[in-house]
Amino acid sequence: MRDVRETAVTALRRVKWLRDPMVVQALRSAAAASIAYVIAVRLTPDKSAAPLTAPLTALLVVQVTLYATLKMSFRRVNAVVAGVLVAIAFSQLVGLSWWSLALLIVAALGVGHLVRAHEFVAEVAISAMLVLGVTSHGSLAWARVVETLIGAIVGLSFNLLLAPPVWVEQAGESIEGLARRVRQLMLRMGEEAANSTPFHEAAARLHEARRLDHDIGEVDEDLRQAEDSLRFNPRVREGLLHRVVLRTGLDTLEICTVVMRVLARTFTDLAKEREPEPLFPPETGTTLQQLLSEIADAVVSFAVLVTTSASANAESAEERLTTELRQAAATRDKLAQLLLEEVQRDARQWQLQGAVLTEVNRIIDEMDTEHRSRRLLEELDHHTREQRERMPRLTRLRDRVRARLRRRNRGAAARRSR
Repeated sequence: MRDVRETAVTALRRVKWLRDPMVVQALRSAAAASIAYVIAVRLTPDKSAAPLTAPLTALLVVQVTLYATLKMSFRRVNAVVAGVLVAIAFSQLVGLSWWSLALLIVAALGVGHLVRAHEFVAEVAISAMLVLGVTSHGSLAWARVVETLIGAIVGLSFNLLLAPPVWVEQAGESIEGLARRVRQLMLRMGEEAANSTPFHEAAARLHEARRLDHDIGEVDEDLRQAEDSLRFNPRVREGLLHRVVLRTGLDTLEICTVVMRVLARTFTDLAKEREPEPLFPPETGTTLQQLLSEIADAVVSFAVLVTTSASANAESAEERLTTELRQAAATRDKLAQLLLEEVQRDARQWQLQGAVLTEVNRIIDEMDTEHRSRRLLEELDHHTREQRERMPRLTRLRDRVRARLRRRNRGAAARRSR
């Protein structure tokens, strides 16, 4: 029985490894490059050299998302053709020398910016130098164009036939990981609020809060990759909704981390002013610790909500978040009363104590489910309006098709009801 269990675990690990997006991407890139090389060997007119431009182009074109593939295909072909045309023009006017080579590079780089080659601006100069550097520049020019087109077409066809992986799960894991790091920082700050905290420890929490900015940047990169993987992907329905949910969720967490940094700064100032006394009286500190613990749990629940795709799981996650925020709001009201009584007894540092209440209240409001729903609707309306303004004809055609399908469905339902 134990051997069977170990075998099953090993098989599951292998399946998970084969489904890993990084592994899938490596296999897809290698296959596309090999196919492009085989086709280029048979079709390119120049048989004296291996047509490595084709597999190189396919390798660059087969990006991790279909959207990036379309963008890279156009830019690379654009850059190579521009470089070849510059080289042909130079070969008719001047030969190859040190000054003509320098002039060629300057001209090619300028043309690269004019044709908007972006990251392939250097490719314009490279193509021009390779073509100008041989005597039979005409045959090499066409060979290089053909190889580039073969690589781009193979890479694009590869992604159209075998859709690239969707990186939503990895972006969701990054968002949840960020939320858990925020939770750990909140719990540590809550413990310090309930005890006598030296200034240097409070300052250490402030540095931790500032380091969350770096984590936000890493999560944003993962999310951008996930957003690109949802565009034009035939395996994904409601890609816009997924993108908006994840993006607004990360925006909310980013606001929470900013407020956490401000809260950590407030604790640091309080520790400096009140040392060696505790930051808050015992009852107030205990209540604040409880409040930060409840908010910390709500942050993780919020991250789970925005990264959950199944509707049933999302509904339960939203209910859990609503319950936790309701409890946090009740504890916040209790903390507000305690802080008011403390200020009435001792008005020292009342600005900092009031700032603590304002900051925790801001975090609770940002994660409110009604606030989130309004934000989602606003973002969806914004994207829809942008699409209508950018592609009015396509939008009108899509609206006509949808209206026709709705009329057909209503007609079919009416006939069945008879």
